[in-house]
Amino acid sequence: MEYNEIIAMLKAKLGDDPEENDKILRKEGENFVKEGNADGIKAVGELLLENMPEERRKEVERLTHMDGESLDDVYKRIVKMIDEKKILEALPIAEKLYKKITLEYAEGETSKFVCLRNPFEDNLCQVLFKTDKVLNRAPFDFAAYLTTYAYLLVETGSTVDAIPILEKAIAYNPVDVGPRFELAEIYKVIKNYKKLAEITRQTIEVASSPIALARCYANMGYMLTDKRELDDAAAFYIASVMLAPNPAIPLEMQALADLKGKPIVRPTNEQIAEVMKKYDIDYGPSKKVIEVAAQLSQNYLIEKNIPYALQTLKILYNLTFDEQIKDLILKLDPKSAMAVPKPEQENDGEKPNITQTVNDDPEE
Repeated sequence: MEYNEIIAMLKAKLGDDPEENDKILRKEGENFVKEGNADGIKAVGELLLENMPEERRKEVERLTHMDGESLDDVYKRIVKMIDEKKILEALPIAEKLYKKITLEYAEGETSKFVCLRNPFEDNLCQVLFKTDKVLNRAPFDFAAYLTTYAYLLVETGSTVDAIPILEKAIAYNPVDVGPRFELAEIYKVIKNYKKLAEITRQTIEVASSPIALARCYANMGYMLTDKRELDDAAAFYIASVMLAPNPAIPLEMQALADLKGKPIVRPTNEQIAEVMKKYDIDYGPSKKVIEVAAQLSQNYLIEKNIPYALQTLKILYNLTFDEQIKDLILKLDPKSAMAVPKPEQENDGEKPNITQTVNDDPEE
């Protein structure tokens, strides 16, 4: 449903009792959050505001608006400016938005705000980042907002200043790989290899798609090329392209061969795993990520919640290539697209190179 249709659907459920309307809207809001339906969440938020007593409504508007405009609309305006190459115009607005967020939604002694986008992220965060603090759901995706501000800082030459901004973005959503990758790019630029390796290890621990893992491995390959650890770099690049196609990797491999003065010998899976252990990295996805996806999918299947079960099963299959999981996905949804191995990999015992996945963007 489109936004206006959602508004109409919600209004049809409301009556004359403000308290009852509040309960209905909050229940609908929970459902939209689980679905990751941004239009639904926005519609519920607007109707909740309309339903509130005047004093409370003003306080909520103060928290969720800036200069009379919702924070989400401010962010969309910033993104539009970036698309139009109006970087210098977007920067002060993004800075003001950043200050608003970090002031109004600061971490307290007993609680903190998080912007986890779906049940999988919610569960993964609680498993990997246990805390005694109460986790309050932020009304918008602050991790994305802050990551965009950091991007603008980098684009305008304040590269190092973007680091603490991205660290705050990560704090709002520790399992979002987006700000972590942006931080890795900065460490590449300033050639801080210790920090680049550190943030890459951390990103691998939360990565829930082959594309994200492949990018982590490629980042390690870049670092090791720069350090002239050429064979180790090759192992990471091969591991990366085995997970997800990337037109840059063949060029990087050719550069390695040129530096070495002879062709790169393709390492085996065992050799790749040995190289990764040298850098304190386990070959493949995090076991915790797989466990969370498996447990969630099982719970949803028991509850007969097929849409959510499919979402988590697709994450699980993309990370494991388990044929039984593929069969289950196709049984639940015969139209699901599955990973297809490249012809040259069909008979060499390697895992398939993803050219099409059951979920085009499982990170979202």
